[in-house]
Amino acid sequence: MSDLNHLIAEAQTDFIACDALPALENAKAKYLGKTGLLTDALKGLGKLSAEERPAAGAAINVVKQAIEQALNARREAILDAAQAQQLANESLDITLPARAQSRGGLHPVTLTLQRIEQLFHSIGFDVANGPEIETDFYNFTALNIPENHPARAMHDTFYVDESHVLRTHTSPVQVHYMQNQQPPLKIIAPGRVYRVDSDATHSPMFHQVEGLWVDEDISFANLKGVVQDFLQKFFERDDLTVRFRPSFFPFTEPSAEMDMSWNGSWLEIGGCGMVHPEVFKHVNIDSEQYRGFAFGLGVERLAMLRYGVNDLRHFFNNDLRFLQQFIK
Repeated sequence: MSDLNHLIAEAQTDFIACDALPALENAKAKYLGKTGLLTDALKGLGKLSAEERPAAGAAINVVKQAIEQALNARREAILDAAQAQQLANESLDITLPARAQSRGGLHPVTLTLQRIEQLFHSIGFDVANGPEIETDFYNFTALNIPENHPARAMHDTFYVDESHVLRTHTSPVQVHYMQNQQPPLKIIAPGRVYRVDSDATHSPMFHQVEGLWVDEDISFANLKGVVQDFLQKFFERDDLTVRFRPSFFPFTEPSAEMDMSWNGSWLEIGGCGMVHPEVFKHVNIDSEQYRGFAFGLGVERLAMLRYGVNDLRHFFNNDLRFLQQFIK
C-alpha cells in the first residue's frame, strides 16, 4: 500500500507539469492506461489469497479515484487557462470611441434644382412636369422646328422609334401645359433631357430648367428682369450682370443668348426669347391677344458655377469623396 500511495503523489507531480491537454493524456496513460502502473497493480490481485484480495482491491480503488481527481482537476485548470487566454486575445476595449455613423445627403444637382424651384416659386412661378419620352410632334413640330432641322438628326437625338425620342429639352412640357391651361401662365419646367454628347462640359443625360410666362402685357423687358433677378439671388451677388446677345431659336422670335458676369469675364448660361406665334398656333392661343417669353438654363452649368466644379462628369461618377462635400 505504501507503493500505491506513492503513485498518488507522483501522478499529481506529473499532471501539474503538463501545460496542454495532449501532454496530460500522455501522463494519464502512465498510470491509468492499459499498461499503466495502476493497471499492473490491479492485475496483481489474482496472485493474492482470497482473504487479502478484498482489502487490496479496495485500496487500489482509493488510489485510482485520487489519481482521477487529480487528473480532472488538472484538465479543468488547463481548459480554464486556455479560455482565459482566448478571452484576453478577443477582448474589446469598450473605452475606445465608437465608429462615427455615416450620413447621406442630397446630390448637388438635386440641391441646385431645389434652390431654382424655391426662387422661382417666390416670384409666382409654378412647377410643371412632363414625360421624358416624347413624340416627334411635341419635341420638334409644336416648337416650330422644321423637318430638315439639324436637331432632328440621329447624331444629335436619341430615337426610341420612328416617332418617339428621348426629349432633347424640357420645352415640350410648355406645349403640354399650354394645351391644357389658359393664359395667364407662369411656369418653370425642370427635368432630365438627353442629347448625343459627352465630354468634360457635356453629358448624354443632363438637367434643364425652362421658364414660360404668357400674359397680355408681357415684353422682353419682363424677360430680362426675371432672368437677372433670378441669377443675382441664385448666386447671391448683387454685382452680377446679365447681357443678351441676338441669336436664333425656331420657337422664339426675337431670340437671344444669355451671358452673365461678376468678375469681368462673360459666360454663356442659356437661351431665351419671345414665344413664336407659330408655337401659339399649335396650342390654340391667340398671339394677337397674348404674348409670352421663354428661357432655358442648364442646371449642371449653374451647379458647376455655384460650387466651383470644373468637370461635369464629377456629378455622375458617384465618387463619395466628391459627394460628401455637399452633406450639410
